[in-house]
Amino acid sequence: MATLPGFSGVAGAVADEGEILVTNRGSANLAWVDAATFETKAVLKTGARPNGAAIVKRRSLGIVACIGDERETPSLHAFGLSDHKQVSIDLPGRPRWCVTDAEAKRIFLCIREPSMVLVAGLPDLSQIAEWRLPSGGAHGLDIDHSRGRLYAACDDGALVELDSTSGEVANVWSIAGAPDVTFFNPATGRVHVAIGEPGLVETIDPRTGTAIQTITGGGAHTTALVIPDQLYVISPKHGGILVLADA
Repeated sequence: MATLPGFSGVAGAVADEGEILVTNRGSANLAWVDAATFETKAVLKTGARPNGAAIVKRRSLGIVACIGDERETPSLHAFGLSDHKQVSIDLPGRPRWCVTDAEAKRIFLCIREPSMVLVAGLPDLSQIAEWRLPSGGAHGLDIDHSRGRLYAACDDGALVELDSTSGEVANVWSIAGAPDVTFFNPATGRVHVAIGEPGLVETIDPRTGTAIQTITGGGAHTTALVIPDQLYVISPKHGGILVLADA
């Protein structure tokens, strides 16, 4: 459909109701893109090496977690997309992926080390809690709004289920390797974890603990879920995109 230039060192993209936020590590900014026209509506300055992001269109809110560098500490930023007002806080470690609760009153953010889910209030980023995880290297993250459960995939080879209100650990399942993008599908109730090495998607049903592995290819760790039933996997080995059916 289109190839969009000008996104320096692009790290991630999130979308909500026709609005897209793109994190650009190479230029330390966040681009706000219209999904219908592909036009950039605004470019917002962030901390060094922006990475995971979240967007809530109904609240005109964008959130981005920045890794930092030798001059800047890791940080979390919240932007008003309509007025471009920004607030930020320092983080206790390198951030990974983040999600909001159903009301967009809280942001949940994976921190690699010490391995935890950091919880902050929105839109002011008032710090609420730090929930330590029983597995190292918190990485991929998604949420089941209906059951109030967070799913954090960790580099040490585990998927951790947390209560999204209390932070209590409900379950821990082994996975086949260090994860990246993690999705919960509300249509099927299953969690999909992309694992670049050895190259597979680990699918776990939290209700039964049943796990299925779908072989993809080495280096295939970026995915996109299209509810209700399709998971797209970017596969360097195949030079394209694999389409998996979540059914």
